[in-house]
Amino acid sequence: MYTEPIQTSPASHIYQLLKIEASAINRTSEQLDREQAAQSIELLKNCLGKVIMTGVGKSGIVAKKIAATLTSIGTLAIYLHPCDALHGDFGIVTKEDVVIMLSNSGETDELLTMIPHLKLRSVPIIGILGNTKSTLALLADTVLDASVDREACPLNLAPTTSTTVALAIGDALAMTLMQIKGLTPEAFAFNHPAGRLGKRLTLRVADLMHGIDYPKLTPEAKWTEVVCALTQGGFGAVNIVNLEGVLLGIITDGDLRRWIMKIQSTELDCLTAKDMMTINPTVVAPETLAYAALQLMEKRESQISVLPVVDREQKSIGLIRLHDIVRSGLS
Repeated sequence: MYTEPIQTSPASHIYQLLKIEASAINRTSEQLDREQAAQSIELLKNCLGKVIMTGVGKSGIVAKKIAATLTSIGTLAIYLHPCDALHGDFGIVTKEDVVIMLSNSGETDELLTMIPHLKLRSVPIIGILGNTKSTLALLADTVLDASVDREACPLNLAPTTSTTVALAIGDALAMTLMQIKGLTPEAFAFNHPAGRLGKRLTLRVADLMHGIDYPKLTPEAKWTEVVCALTQGGFGAVNIVNLEGVLLGIITDGDLRRWIMKIQSTELDCLTAKDMMTINPTVVAPETLAYAALQLMEKRESQISVLPVVDREQKSIGLIRLHDIVRSGLS
């Protein structure tokens, strides 16, 4: 089939192709068989094993993406290539599983060959198919109509609109399942520990704080000892504690500078940590979310860059810096 060169601008052509795919998804939502969709969700909700996605070619690539989406929301899913299944990998399929097959034609030989072996294991089959009158449609337990009028491809050959629609149906299944299962942001983050959301909901002060090498002094410490503690520690602050380790206050670099500037040089010898410390400072517990600690530092009239960490008995157990939190990727 010959296709004429683009007469409009490339940008206009891209816009028109996007409209074609968007319209196809719109049409799919209107032609969706509600009963078949409900049965498909029921099979997935009651699945005691794993969801096995399968397809060949571009449909296989879409199947892999849907499997990844399902796994990310807490539903165990894998992609199984039909050829691999027929040459030994069928061993991973159990009667507790649900299989979702993707095929535009509904006549894919490799998928048809799998069906008797799935039936033998009493595994339910959900078909996301472009042909609801196909052999696969007749053999599947439920069928979701992924048919399209034409591909976005100018030759109407390259899988474009059809794969977009199949992917949209897979996403819709996954998101509906997510809502039914009541997945919380915390549970979602549990499977995404490296992402920003995951870190915000899982990373705690205890994971980032300095709990061994941080500086601390008693109230009686001379100002020169404070200077040494601030210099050697490099944390920008030193915790002031009593003999039992209970936090009494904190001295920052800024506190030290302000005191040295306002005190007479003849009085320096008498200056102690007790004089310079800020009493009742803002503190955090080790189990506090690091993101909450970040908010505590930033959302105030005067920002602070370091927080003492205390246990339930208010004993000093460490320091956490704004720098530590930012470096973790939370900001």
